[in-house]
Formats: sequence, C-alpha cells, structure tokens
Amino acid sequence: MKSTLLNSIWAVSLLAAVAMPIRLAAQEQSGKVKECSNATLRGSFGYTSTGTLLDSYVPPPYAGPFAEVGRQTFDGKGKTDATGTLSANGNIFSKVTFEGTYAVNPDCTGSMTLSSSLGVSHADFVIDDDGTELRLIFTDSGVVESRVYSRQFRGGRTE
Repeated sequence: MKSTLLNSIWAVSLLAAVAMPIRLAAQEQSGKVKECSNATLRGSFGYTSTGTLLDSYVPPPYAGPFAEVGRQTFDGKGKTDATGTLSANGNIFSKVTFEGTYAVNPDCTGSMTLSSSLGVSHADFVIDDDGTELRLIFTDSGVVESRVYSRQFRGGRTE
C-alpha cells in the first residue's frame, strides 16, 4: 500500500513538472504572463489617494485623515511628474506639483520616489490590468496612504 501511494505521488509530481512549463508557455503565447519594464508605465494616469498622516510625520494641524486626487504622467524611462489637490486633516493644498523617479521590475512591481515643496515620499507599487492600472502604497514611516491609478483616455485612445 505504501509503495502504491509513493508511486501515485511520484506520478502526479512528474505530471505536474511536465505540465507546468507547457502551461506557462501557453500563457506567454496568449499574453497572460507578461514581463514589465519602465516602458510599461508610459502616459498619463488619474489617481486618488486616501489614508492618514500621523503626527510623527507632519505637525499639527496637518496630522489626521488624508485624501488626494491628481494626474501623474510617466515617461516610460523612469521619470514622472504629477499635479494634485490634497486634503491633510481638512487643510487643502491645490495644484501641488511633484516630480520623481520610478523603477519597474520584470514581475510588474516597482518603487517610486516623489519630491514636492511638501517633502520627499517613497512608495512601492504594482502594475495591473495590462498596464492600465497601478496600485501604490507609501512606505515612509508615519504615512498610511494608498493610491489607485487609472490610465487616462483622450479621443478614444490611451495616451
């Protein structure tokens, strides 16, 4: 009985080892498995952010709930700029401009550094939906903020 069980496990393992490369090759041909690069992020995206800024990160009266909407453009080579309006504990900042850099990994994850008159921020992200969406979380201590991006359209085509 033990021998039969071991033979069955071995047969299933062998089948999985043979089938996995075939399945991955089929996914690659169908476009389901895709490697990303900085060029994957190219064009303009609208975004929304929500979260909380802790008083260890910003002084009162800015610590508290945080929200932001804006537009960010990626050049496909690792540089980015953005303009947004944000609310930090009810204090509104309009037309805040950011510039920064980003790096995309082959698995469609990446990191970003953004600078503005308000300071420097660091984030990690993942590219989703074949490059039309981006999900980001800021990684600085004292910031609890996530951001969701959607590619913008102009005249029925993506930018």
